Amino acid sequence: MTFTLDMTMMFAMHDALRRELERIARVAARTGDDPRRVLRTAVGWEMFKIFLRAHHTAEDLALWPVMQRKLEGRPDDLALLDAMEAEHAAIDPLLAGVDAALADRDHGLERLGGLVDALVTGLSGHLRHEEDEGLALIDATLAEGHWQNFSTVHRDRIGDNAPRYLPWLLDGADDRTTARILSRMPAPIRTAYHDEWRVAYADLTLYA
Repeated sequence: MTFTLDMTMMFAMHDALRRELERIARVAARTGDDPRRVLRTAVGWEMFKIFLRAHHTAEDLALWPVMQRKLEGRPDDLALLDAMEAEHAAIDPLLAGVDAALADRDHGLERLGGLVDALVTGLSGHLRHEEDEGLALIDATLAEGHWQNFSTVHRDRIGDNAPRYLPWLLDGADDRTTARILSRMPAPIRTAYHDEWRVAYADLTLYA
């Protein structure tokens, strides 16, 4: 599908979240080590939660309310927005549930696999639903200024985590996506990414 709005960052974020879900699922399925110990101390798990919550909060603040006002009187479209918000609301309890299992010495290990499976299923389903229906509605509803405001709110939610966020976002991205995203960044950000941020990210052990 061709979009009027530039969806490059949105698709890159979705790809990054799917990548991390695969990594988290692999850790949870380990049999030679206690996956609770790995995830409890994993930098990758913490970054996944921070950046997922920033992304969803930005949508909740800067996308859905604007669209609800613009789509007043269109019940089918409003129902889709309600579904997007409900899917968001279902994710945080799953993250909390995984964290609770990681801290549970007695029964956490037997609970962890099911919770991670539910997280993978829930978030993957939401991302697919948003790409199949939500993005087209966003593209048909929002003006460029609203879309730029969403980008600004998203950036503000990332805040001081930018040095880790950008290389995390582009981890495994193809050359075209990487070049397109970096071309939109101010020159000092591009320089910091190439000279410092990417190197520091590569040195991290995301999941021990």
